[in-house]
Amino acid sequence: QVTGYLDDCTCDVETIDAFNNYKLFPRLNELLESDYFRYYKVNLQKPCPFWDDNSHCGMRDCAVQPCPSDEVPDGIRSGSYKYSEEANNLAEECEEAKRLGAVDDSLSKETREAVLQWTQHDDSSDSFCEADDIHSPDAEYVDLLLNPERYTGYKGPDAWKIWNSIYEENCFKPQNVKRPLASGRGDDGGQTFYKWLKGVCVEKRAFYRLISGLHASINIHLSARYLLQDTWSEKKWGPNVTEFQQRFDEVLTRGEGPRRLKNLYFLYLIELRALSKVLPFFERPGFQLYTGNKSQDAEMKHLLLEILHLAKSFPLHFDENSFFAGKKKEAAKLKEEFRLHFKNISRIMDCVGCFKCRLWGKLQTQGLGTALKILFSENLIEKIPESGPSYGFQLTRQEIVALFNAFGRVSTSVKELENFRNILQNMQ
Repeated sequence: QVTGYLDDCTCDVETIDAFNNYKLFPRLNELLESDYFRYYKVNLQKPCPFWDDNSHCGMRDCAVQPCPSDEVPDGIRSGSYKYSEEANNLAEECEEAKRLGAVDDSLSKETREAVLQWTQHDDSSDSFCEADDIHSPDAEYVDLLLNPERYTGYKGPDAWKIWNSIYEENCFKPQNVKRPLASGRGDDGGQTFYKWLKGVCVEKRAFYRLISGLHASINIHLSARYLLQDTWSEKKWGPNVTEFQQRFDEVLTRGEGPRRLKNLYFLYLIELRALSKVLPFFERPGFQLYTGNKSQDAEMKHLLLEILHLAKSFPLHFDENSFFAGKKKEAAKLKEEFRLHFKNISRIMDCVGCFKCRLWGKLQTQGLGTALKILFSENLIEKIPESGPSYGFQLTRQEIVALFNAFGRVSTSVKELENFRNILQNMQ
């Protein structure tokens, strides 16, 4: 039933399906299997900042296997958070300078200024995410290919509490408006909720739809990589149609399922738009996906630019100019609210009891946060010089890896939807 145009957009589902499944998805997958994008540094030991939470998932499939550090490519390990060889060296000098308590006199004046610019940037207020301190002793590299996102058995009250906290407290929603199908409530088919949603400004509506789209995307991954067989000899993962229908079938979800899936497409458009906008940052000759393997780094940069040009060529982009377009003062206030709400959601991810779910939750919220940061930095991106450091707009390696992997997850969801459609048609 999910066809046709999407609300607040000029785009339709069919255009996205064809573009994603046959053009973008195969190339993106290849990029995400490369060394630069498969290693993500994350701190899974941070305590939950909102409630006492000791309910860690004890199931095997919840565990995350960190990488022994000798398996992580040298280039990533040595300069894990800046983007090029020269910048990695500078960043290390900067760390050294910090340890010495002052900027080292042996650095040239330009280098010192660049170092100070960077540290200022990293503390700047344009971030939509509560980023992990990747220099913390608890932060470890994880190989995302060895820890895929799939069904872990983490569900019930603990998982519900996370999503409930996100929707009830962080989506600009008043307490008296109950969202559809929230557990244990009298439901009016979502009438009050959708009336409220229709009445709020486009930004607040978009915020809700992004979170709903992220939720839908995660549920598709869990349904598509479900534990179908678990014996001592083998584990078999694959699509679970019943699980998928319980979450998305129009009848079983009283009309909610198709709405959730449309929100997934909305999320896709927002993240795709960010990729098309950030092209100038990656196009500069000074930018490289530095892992230490020169030929592979050059090849992957070429593939990355091909993907970004493809994203730019998409015919029906979301028009974000309607966002925060009101009076300057009100627009700035709304943007700040938006940022703080999203930042809070990124902090809630530290309350997820299943470590594998926490890993992918943190990565996907950081990726979406980075996409929002790009969309709201358009004028800074336009001013990026063709060579030399980009002071006004900067992305750390963490943000780059999260941005592309998060979009990879949404792109995978759109592809999996086609797979479920085919299975369901064959069952009829």
